[in-house]
Amino acid sequence: MDLALRGTVAIVTGAGRGIGLAVTRTLAAEGVRVVAASRTVTPALERLGEEADVRAVAADLTDPAVPETLVARAAQLGSLRVLVNNVGGVHPRPGGFTSVTDDAWMQTFQLDAMTAIRMTRAALPALRDAGRASVVTVASVNARHPDPLVIDYSAAKAALVSFSKSLSKEVGTDGIRVNTVSPGPVATDLWLGEGGVAATLSTAGGADRADVVGGAEASMVTGRFTKPEEVAALVAFLASDLVAGNITGADFVIDGGLTAEL
Repeated sequence: MDLALRGTVAIVTGAGRGIGLAVTRTLAAEGVRVVAASRTVTPALERLGEEADVRAVAADLTDPAVPETLVARAAQLGSLRVLVNNVGGVHPRPGGFTSVTDDAWMQTFQLDAMTAIRMTRAALPALRDAGRASVVTVASVNARHPDPLVIDYSAAKAALVSFSKSLSKEVGTDGIRVNTVSPGPVATDLWLGEGGVAATLSTAGGADRADVVGGAEASMVTGRFTKPEEVAALVAFLASDLVAGNITGADFVIDGGLTAEL
């Protein structure tokens, strides 16, 4: 389906791998001109920049000055109409709540909430000027499904969903839609790579890594991890005024049936 996004200018953060790379690839396939920001320009992102209308930018979003730079870069391509906030990371806390220091709490909120908040604030004037625009922020199922193993991450993502809902009420009359996407476990390095969630839990609990992965899969009705391309398709849907033009202030869970609440 043509989402009527061709020629649109977008910023995608955390675009170097995983969900962010998949979002960048999906938007580019729809004809979007993408400024793709990543702390490190990965080989995969570099290749995508050679194949599609993607400008890869090395950018650390924890630096408060970076968002303005990305907005200026996007302005060189045209009117900014789509912002995808995807920067984030998780550090399981097998030592429990008391093992999470003040510094760790601050680092988590900086990475998992403030990067998106600052990026949105910097982009807002350009999005208003566009007349019709969309902000899609990748949160987490842990915003609704708090877990003591990721207590700080859960809190930061819940704050991000609340922020997005609040902002949607302020900017809706400006033609800006603000939504969140909350994935459960996704088949990316965040969960499955070296130093990822599965590896950390297997080391901490003395369990086999494959058993940890299998347990996560069994917790989902579908019996599998979500694919990053599936999250990307949902993000692209929400970016499109053609198919999602009256959707705002919503949080879309994509978790294979992991959460049980209505």
